[in-house]
Amino acid sequence: MHRLTGGFRPYLLLSLLCLVLYVPGLASLPPLDRDESRFMQATRQMLETGDFIRIQFQDEMRAKKPAGAYWLQALSVDLLSHPASTQAWPYRLPSLLAAWAAVLMTFAFGRSLLGERPALVGAVVLASTLMLTLEAHQAKSDAILLACAVAAQGILVRIYVAARARDMAGGGGGGGGGASPVAMPGTMEKLAFWLVQGIAILVKGPVVPVISLLTIAALSIADRNVRWINALKPILGSAVAAAVAVPWFAAVSQATGGAFVGEAVQGDLLPKLLGAHESHGGFPGLYLVLATLTFWPGSLLLWPALAGAWGQRRRLAFRALLAWAVPAWLMFELIPTKLPHYVLPAFPALALMVGALATEGLEAFHRRAARVWYGTWCAVGLALAAAAVLLPIRFGSGFDAGTLAAAAGIVLATLLPAVLAWTGRPALAALALALPAAAAYPALLAGVAPGLDRLALSREAAAMVRIVGSDGPVAAAGYSEPSLVFLLGTDTRITGGSGAAGHLAAHPKALAVVAATEDAAFRAAMAAAGLEPEAFGSVDGLNYSRGKPTTLTVYGRKLP
Repeated sequence: MHRLTGGFRPYLLLSLLCLVLYVPGLASLPPLDRDESRFMQATRQMLETGDFIRIQFQDEMRAKKPAGAYWLQALSVDLLSHPASTQAWPYRLPSLLAAWAAVLMTFAFGRSLLGERPALVGAVVLASTLMLTLEAHQAKSDAILLACAVAAQGILVRIYVAARARDMAGGGGGGGGGASPVAMPGTMEKLAFWLVQGIAILVKGPVVPVISLLTIAALSIADRNVRWINALKPILGSAVAAAVAVPWFAAVSQATGGAFVGEAVQGDLLPKLLGAHESHGGFPGLYLVLATLTFWPGSLLLWPALAGAWGQRRRLAFRALLAWAVPAWLMFELIPTKLPHYVLPAFPALALMVGALATEGLEAFHRRAARVWYGTWCAVGLALAAAAVLLPIRFGSGFDAGTLAAAAGIVLATLLPAVLAWTGRPALAALALALPAAAAYPALLAGVAPGLDRLALSREAAAMVRIVGSDGPVAAAGYSEPSLVFLLGTDTRITGGSGAAGHLAAHPKALAVVAATEDAAFRAAMAAAGLEPEAFGSVDGLNYSRGKPTTLTVYGRKLP
């Protein structure tokens, strides 16, 4: 293990792991969901218009997130592509780089708190999680937010551990044993904490500052000691964070007459806090249930580790990591609106605790209940292996013998860490968790998912439009997915059946993409206008955003 953890080697190993997990599928996956497509289209419009203050999706103000992630995507596209391109990977690259940075920072901060071996194991666990891998493949703000969270929380917990260890060494009392040799971060590192808070606000609003405040509150209440907070220089630091975030908020408020901030609070933030916004609801405890999948394959050791982590709370490093993960997790469990990636900022703390306890050989890993869990956990790997074979049959071109080899690799790679954990070698099992991730994610994201044509309705319809050729903007009737707008262009007209007919009447050589639900209305409106439609082809599949079977037909106006 020492040969893996010494010098610069851990960073190279972790970078190689991130390369294996995060690059496959980055360029070949179609836009994955509505949020990603909205991000990409809004970024494209920034580049098209030169307006980097207002965030627009076509003619609609997009007051969901601040501009930080859009700016990073715009920079990537400007350097590596151009706005007219429909390639998704330049928009996704900031997420990949942020996920990679989060893994490396988790190791760096973990090494100073827990030592090299626990930090390496914890970083491997974090890098391999299904949720982080998915976010690294999507042009959204969540992987970038995670990098901000690791940077801010890593500095925060180092300040806490160093300050409390110094107090206890000097007879300050409180907090129990487990003083740490962590050095107090210097002025530049403390300044970085506040700079990151400001950047995080520009990326996704108050999420990271709230997590930091919850961590500070939990530690101060548990220790009955608030003196360590002075090391953060909170008054001066808050001014630094405000200096980073406030200028854009002031500019967008001026540009929109205050509408952006008002809509962001009233139309997005408050509905999420008060109810299940956009039908994304769930019961308290849902994230714990989902963690078996979202934290997979690290969930192999997560539950036994959590069973023993509370007993380690007198150790300063564990005390800080628990204060990072637990209050944030509880907050997300209590918020009515639930999406699986919301709890991602707690993953680094959980991964480091898993790494430390696995390396130390915690007794909880050897109990009978843990061994039962190791067998049960294999079901996720078996399900992913089955998906590699069955998804192409259901949504792709049919059975592919090559998927059998991929499925066998996923099964074997899943069994190895489970066997290691079963036989009492949790540290090796934790490192081996990289294997099922490396077997499953590239196979599914690069090998299987891009070929699921029946799930990629926007891609297939846009490809048909490009083959036929549209002289003018395309109308879309009954199908309003943002991915279609991104693939067909900003001037795509979202309308109904009669609107699509009117569009073809006004633009004789243009095309319309009409869903089956609007087909009758489209044909009736064309007939009423004395026009005859010409169908160039149809695509049939599942609109997974709505969970409904959908047929799209590309129409033109039949010309004499």
